[in-house]
This record gives sequence, structure tokens and C-alpha cells, in this order.
Amino acid sequence: MRKKIFSRFSIILFVIGLMMAVQYNTLNEPDSRDTRDVWDVRQELSQEKQLHSELLSEIGTLDDTLRKYEDASSESPEQAMKETVEDLRGLAGLTEISGPGIEVTIEPSPEAVAFGRNIEGISPDLLIRFVNSINTFNNLDMSIDGKRVVNTTAIRDINGQTTVNAKTVQTPPFKVKIVSATMEETEKIYNFILSSPLMDDFYIDDLSVTVSEPQENITVEAYDGEIESRYLKEAEGE
Repeated sequence: MRKKIFSRFSIILFVIGLMMAVQYNTLNEPDSRDTRDVWDVRQELSQEKQLHSELLSEIGTLDDTLRKYEDASSESPEQAMKETVEDLRGLAGLTEISGPGIEVTIEPSPEAVAFGRNIEGISPDLLIRFVNSINTFNNLDMSIDGKRVVNTTAIRDINGQTTVNAKTVQTPPFKVKIVSATMEETEKIYNFILSSPLMDDFYIDDLSVTVSEPQENITVEAYDGEIESRYLKEAEGE
């Protein structure tokens, strides 16, 4: 009988001790503090708002597509399907597109030419940074040295040469074409590039960047490769 009482008493003391230890650790471990400043929080909020805007835009596009099918249900569903396929080809970059835009010329800097420095080409890292900075704007179409930039585009070093879509980017000079939805958006991109700190990075690599004035009509080439899909399969015809 005493052993049972002693065992129960020991279990109760163990539980009480465990609870006290947990409470002690909770009181002595300070809560993690948010050390971000106001600008970091504002930047994160801006990114979330941009994502929200993109999602709303995608929802609007899907609603428009659904409305087309509903309108064409009694007339020509085949035509609606063809229009949707063509729209998707455009979104995927498989068709040539024209609109308001700018041309960015990347070429050897005047100092490098004057001193006879050998310009081997633009580095993949610098080109990736440039593309990523431009892609902070929405609804853009871009080509680099005639090579269309799409969602699956890879910019990398292959055998010491910078490639886009596995195709070599020629030694500067070459052009980057950027087309946006409106002239207003094009002007924002134009001003953004001119004020970007990346201009200094190009200069360090003996390269200069010249940005054309915004134009009403710039043509971006179509993607000429094959877009692979791991999960989508073509339906068999009946």
C-alpha cells in the first residue's frame, strides 16, 4: 500500500516539476522581435499588393475567357476555342508581338574602345540581374539579341559563352527589346533603367547602356524553341 502511495506521489511531483520547468523556459525565452525597419515593411507590403494585383488580373482574364465560351455556346464554340488557343500562344511568347516599348543597346563603353580593351561578352550574372530588375514590371514582353524571353528561359554560361535559351548572345553590341501594355508603362520602364544602379555595374564591366526614347511600336520576336511540358499531354483525336 505504501509503495502505491509513494509511486503516485512521485508521479504527481514529476508532473508538477515538468510543468514548472516548461513555465520557467517560457518566461525566460524572450519573444523574437521584428527587427525590420519601416522601409522593409513597406517593401514587403508593396510586393504583396503587386501579387494581389497580378492575381486579380489573372482572374479577370479567366473570366473573359469563360464569357467568350458562354457567348459562343450557341454560335461557334470552335471559333472561341481557336481564339483562346491563339491568346495562350501569345501569353507563352510563341507569337511575335508589337506595341509601345523601348530598345536597350548594350555595347562596349567608349573608354574601353579608346584603350583597346578586349570585350569578350556580357556575363550571365549581369544579364540575369538586368532581366530580373525589368521583370519587376508587369505584362512585359522582352527579347535579348533576338531571343525571346519566356517563363522557361534560362540564362547561363555554356563553354564560357553567355546563352539565352541555349543560344549564344553575341559579343556587344546587341539590343534588348522591351514591349509593355501602354506608353505610360513604357515611360516608367525607361526612367527606371536610366536611374538604375545597374548602369554602374555595366560600366564596371566596360559596357555602356543606351536606352531609346519610348516608341509607339516596337516588335519583339517570337520564341522559336519548343516549350516542354511535364504534366500536360495532347488529347487523342476521336
